Amino acid sequence: MQGDHMWLTIMGLLIIISIVGLLIAKKISPFVGMTLIPCLGALILGYNVHDLVTFFDKGLAQVMNVVIMFIFAIIFFGIMTDSGLFKPVVKRLLLMTRGNVIIVCIMTALLGTIAQLDGAGAVTFLLCIPALLPLYKALNMSRYLLILLLTLSAAVMNMVPWGGPMARVATVLKAKSVNELWYGLIPIQIIGFVLVMILAVYLGFREKRRIQKGIANGELEQTQDIDIHKLVRHYEHDQEIKFPVRGRAKEHGSIIWINTLLTILVMVIMLSNIAPPEFAFMIGVALALIINYKSVDEQMDRVKAHAPNALMMAVVIVGAGMFLGVLDHTGMLKSIATDLIKIIPQPVGPYIHIIVGLLGVPLDLLTSTDAYYFALLPIVKQTAAEFGVSQVSTAYSMVIGNIIGTFVSPFAPALWLALGLAEANMGTYIKYAFFWVWGFAIVLLLIAMLVGTVAF
Repeated sequence: MQGDHMWLTIMGLLIIISIVGLLIAKKISPFVGMTLIPCLGALILGYNVHDLVTFFDKGLAQVMNVVIMFIFAIIFFGIMTDSGLFKPVVKRLLLMTRGNVIIVCIMTALLGTIAQLDGAGAVTFLLCIPALLPLYKALNMSRYLLILLLTLSAAVMNMVPWGGPMARVATVLKAKSVNELWYGLIPIQIIGFVLVMILAVYLGFREKRRIQKGIANGELEQTQDIDIHKLVRHYEHDQEIKFPVRGRAKEHGSIIWINTLLTILVMVIMLSNIAPPEFAFMIGVALALIINYKSVDEQMDRVKAHAPNALMMAVVIVGAGMFLGVLDHTGMLKSIATDLIKIIPQPVGPYIHIIVGLLGVPLDLLTSTDAYYFALLPIVKQTAAEFGVSQVSTAYSMVIGNIIGTFVSPFAPALWLALGLAEANMGTYIKYAFFWVWGFAIVLLLIAMLVGTVAF
């Protein structure tokens, strides 16, 4: 039964729906769900334990870099927090925003856009979330709003040629230049940036109303319409209790400048591709320990203090490796993609690229990015071509429809990283963000059709 196309599709859908549903309902932990449910599905299909080990090895290879990066990134940012590095940064951000929720939302979207310039979602989250999360907490803002704004702005920027989706599309279309493909998307990308800012303003007003309602009901502390300097003093007091300055930074104020230079150096090494993020953070942790702590005991105490957070999320990402390994290498994802095309009625053939584009975000919950572009795009391209639709127009429709949903899917290791950094829950995030993300993708695709980027 393991090779049967229909059974692969049915089991793949059952596994994905079960995991996503149980995560949203908070009935199962991510690690348990992504480890046991795919294994059970594979065993039912007739695969054996040896096959599962092979799937795990291949899936682990896909996420191992993210696991290593996550462990060292959490420890690195933990040490920087211990040194008091982020306190003046957040203090300045608070003063700049004047405690205005709407300005914070706009700033979040701008930072997400700039940070995604290197095309790596993981780096965007590593740069932005540790800096912005304390500000969101101080203003009673939702951490899920923080992730949503970062993921939307990062997704729009991810249309650049060095981003993963465009590289995959160029491969499928056998394009001579990925840059030429990108030129056609630049107007849509610019419109996307404008839409993200408009949405950031709207969501800012919406969040402000939610906070005011919470304050009126006595559920939240008053942070609106108060003296910003009072808010800053409250934040500093809260930080002194929760995150007292430790090590040499407590004795020597100049250490903060060395830590700042080290943090900038780690970021520059990542953004310029001198070294991969996991290597940069590993070296960063080693240097940070030497710079900030005199004795071996102090250094190991700080590693032990931050290790639980790092390992907890690393375990979840390893579980995601099992999930990806089983669904990818049994052929379930490819099978789901091809069967989805078959159920589309013949009369809608000329619009198949638009239909698939409109369904791009929910498809991201059912298929990985690789399955979407390498399994689904060739079939849609071929079908649409029979009705006179150019392959470039088909590719644009599918990219615009899907790329916005890149960071709303449990198939994206970078999203697990974002959730870990923000101390957030996958199920809650999908429930919070999914329809905003899908709606945004649909609007952007409709605009692309109106301006002629996508033929219809």
